[in-house]
Amino acid sequence: MVTIRKAKIPDIKQIQNLINFYSRQDIMLPRSLNELYEGIRDFWVAEENKRIVGCAALHVSWADFAEIRSLAVQKNKQKKGIGEELALTCIREAKHLGAKRVFVLTYKPEYFKKFGFKKVKHSELPHKVWAECINCPKFPDCQEIALIKQL
Repeated sequence: MVTIRKAKIPDIKQIQNLINFYSRQDIMLPRSLNELYEGIRDFWVAEENKRIVGCAALHVSWADFAEIRSLAVQKNKQKKGIGEELALTCIREAKHLGAKRVFVLTYKPEYFKKFGFKKVKHSELPHKVWAECINCPKFPDCQEIALIKQL
């Protein structure tokens, strides 16, 4: 049975392995251990038999604006609703925190459209979002697609 819970410090290396598995395939952006430890409170994990099989983070970016980041599910656990539950958990948390909008930057826009996200131009996102992009290996040639959901 898979349970969704807030991430804990001992989960970080498994989270990084999961994210960076997809990053090596150029599907996701890589995350360093430093980034993950600093952002531990943003993360949710899907756990099965004491193993992390999925993760997602909700990062508050600005006054009423949050981002779902690093949504990943172990390859052999996909299409079982784990990613959906992680995404919905992040959306519920965003509402609970008082966010009015949630956005994603993704290479898989169709996945997020089923949750009510709509494609927008990158220029519609607050400038604060781009402060982190400067450290991205793909900057300034970002091919990720921006989507926003109104809460």
